[in-house]
Amino acid sequence: MSIRALALELYKAKQKVDALQAEFDSATADDKSVLAGELKMVQKEFQMLRRMLDGEKESGTFRKRFSGFGNSKT
Repeated sequence: MSIRALALELYKAKQKVDALQAEFDSATADDKSVLAGELKMVQKEFQMLRRMLDGEKESGTFRKRFSGFGNSKT
């Protein structure tokens, strides 16, 4: 996935988080329990996309420095 596509997905996820947060803040106590679960899932999606985008933006030399940690070739 390109950086541009990741950024667009991150923007959409942020919009969802903001909308659900606003809805959660104005909800009744009964609705808050339902919205809390939704908000948690959307926030996790946002954080996952954020980490993916940050990983894509790292320079090639930074990635090469840590590429040996996961390899089992010794």
